[in-house]
Amino acid sequence: MVFKSLREDIASIAQRDPAARSNIEILFCYPGLHALLFYRLSHWLWAYEFKLLGRFVSQIGRILTGVEIHPGATIGKRLFIDHGMGVVIGETAVIGDDVTLYHGVTLGGTSLHKGKRHPTLEDGVIVGSGAQILGPHVVGEGARIGANAVVLSDVPKGVTMVGIPARVAMRRLKKDEEQAFHAYGLTSEHLPDPVARTAETLHRQVMQLTQRLEELEHRLAEAEGVKDSPSPPAVHETRAAGHG
Repeated sequence: MVFKSLREDIASIAQRDPAARSNIEILFCYPGLHALLFYRLSHWLWAYEFKLLGRFVSQIGRILTGVEIHPGATIGKRLFIDHGMGVVIGETAVIGDDVTLYHGVTLGGTSLHKGKRHPTLEDGVIVGSGAQILGPHVVGEGARIGANAVVLSDVPKGVTMVGIPARVAMRRLKKDEEQAFHAYGLTSEHLPDPVARTAETLHRQVMQLTQRLEELEHRLAEAEGVKDSPSPPAVHETRAAGHG
């Protein structure tokens, strides 16, 4: 079971990191993989009530890898922690399968109560470097969190979130694109451009105002045409002309 999980982890890293040249390189040179191995041992100890020993193993893993994973966290299959340094995963965090975290990511809690206080990441989530997901919020399946974003609420499935606080920058991708892996949660062609977005909004408003102005000019021209047209002769004048 342990070796099967290790093979899956190595294969998933090779699939998601073009810099990986061999399985041996991944096994010996990837701190994210080492952090997972320390986590699995510490989590096993934690589950069997060897909590102090579990924390001790976790601390050794933190010193050696720069990744801090609480032994009480719940982590699914094929988690890829790329670069690793500065990643923090809290005690009640839940991570699904095939999730990718980059360096500097924090899955943190915002309260002091002992219950669920850390985020839940569903399957296939990608969290860019430096992003903070704070509180017991759910990040939906396939969602992407941009670098340095701060997430303070639930995230729908398949969306891309950027900014502080994080807001939706892009809705669900096309079905054939949803399965594609994009490093740091964004592609270069889909990076949000605030200047372009502002210009697009202004252009749309100008077009709406222009259309409205044309409608008003058309109505004014119709009104002036009715006002300037000659009045039809009165009925009694027509009859008088006939008697004459």
